[in-house]
Amino acid sequence: MALLPEVELATDEQKVSYGFGLQFGDQLLRNRFDGLDLQAVIAGMQHWYQQQQSLLADGELNPSYDVIKARQQAAASALAVQQQQLAEKFLAANAARPEVTTTTSGLQYEVLEAGGGASPGPRSTVVTHYHGTFVDGTVFDSSVQRGEPAQFGIHQVIPGWTEALQLMGIGDKWRITCPPALAYGEQGAGDSIPPNTPLVFEIHLLEIRD
Repeated sequence: MALLPEVELATDEQKVSYGFGLQFGDQLLRNRFDGLDLQAVIAGMQHWYQQQQSLLADGELNPSYDVIKARQQAAASALAVQQQQLAEKFLAANAARPEVTTTTSGLQYEVLEAGGGASPGPRSTVVTHYHGTFVDGTVFDSSVQRGEPAQFGIHQVIPGWTEALQLMGIGDKWRITCPPALAYGEQGAGDSIPPNTPLVFEIHLLEIRD
């Protein structure tokens, strides 16, 4: 890990200046690409801030922007195809398990505990405990780990959840597997969930609020 540069943060001006740097750093993280040269970034900032001059004209910059954009799009497309292939393989294997039921939409579910209570409707608000993972077991979201149940409207969640919850009764605990089309699809969800990713949830339906 690279050593962080030393900086003095004694005055308000220094602190606010440092805050600007954090904002620029966050923007770089959100737009990062392989080969990003931080020293070139700093040089560009200094050239423009101190002299309002650039060593490169737009005609020199724009083709390079296009190269990097095309490279990123190609990498994203390749990853999406790979994810789709892995999703199909996992879903086929999971569907073959005798304890798993697959609905007409492609949702897969397994009853872990049967509560036998009433089922929510399409506009109900419910309280659940859940544990969400990728197919390799990596946790991406969990009310269980946070130690606090989640409340939400059934119509406000991903399609796989909307379908499963209306099939469940209060007290039921299910493990559901959502194909990408019933989760976040080809777009994914920010940096946390890649495109074409099936998601696995253990859901415990605790309460129907209305």
